[in-house]
Amino acid sequence: MNIRLSIALIALLAVTSCDRPPVDSPAVRPDGILNFEYLYARNCAGCHGPDGKGGAAIALGDPVYLAIADDATIGHVIADGVPGTAMPAFAQRSGGMLTDEQVETIVTGIRTRWSKPNILDGVDAPPYSASSPGDPGRGAAAYVSYCSTCHGTGGHGTKRASSIVDGSFLGLVSDQGLRTTVIVGRPELGAPDWRGDVPGRTMSAQDVSDVVAWLVAQRPQFPGQPYSIEAQVKGQP
Repeated sequence: MNIRLSIALIALLAVTSCDRPPVDSPAVRPDGILNFEYLYARNCAGCHGPDGKGGAAIALGDPVYLAIADDATIGHVIADGVPGTAMPAFAQRSGGMLTDEQVETIVTGIRTRWSKPNILDGVDAPPYSASSPGDPGRGAAAYVSYCSTCHGTGGHGTKRASSIVDGSFLGLVSDQGLRTTVIVGRPELGAPDWRGDVPGRTMSAQDVSDVVAWLVAQRPQFPGQPYSIEAQVKGQP
């Protein structure tokens, strides 16, 4: 064999052998992985976007969201999901793949990397959860004042923003999800939070509750169905 070729092969073997882990190196079980970047990328980024910047779902890295939602709330949603929506349960106790420690790792990582603790200092922000039910009638009026400029008459959308009364959309988002979006907005999509809809005017906590109540009232009884289940059974059009 050519001497130069032999030397090259020896060098290549030496390099590749250095890249291999030792035969007796311990393997890490999937439920033992506690690296935030890995866990977030594999379980959250697909919907909430890389670096928490939003996608099909809200931006978990939005500091306004993190200011109104505490760790227990975020952890509960990750662990147990939101029934009736596209948010699945990730905790093993709820049928998912993650341990409680892994869920806690995700919550802590989100808070550590993306929260701004003082962002709402001096601001009277609506609370994450409503203290009392909203009123759909008042909500219709509040919608006209704060939302119709972008979402159009009756919420059916304009060139600036999509419909928010579409039955399929309302069938896939919870009441709390609607409330969170009204408060926090979707800044990655150009949708402002509760302070930015009308210059010089902010939505009160009651305005938020009322608009959400109005939206909930638009949700069809059978989302995605052109007519009721009873009508289908009876063969009615």
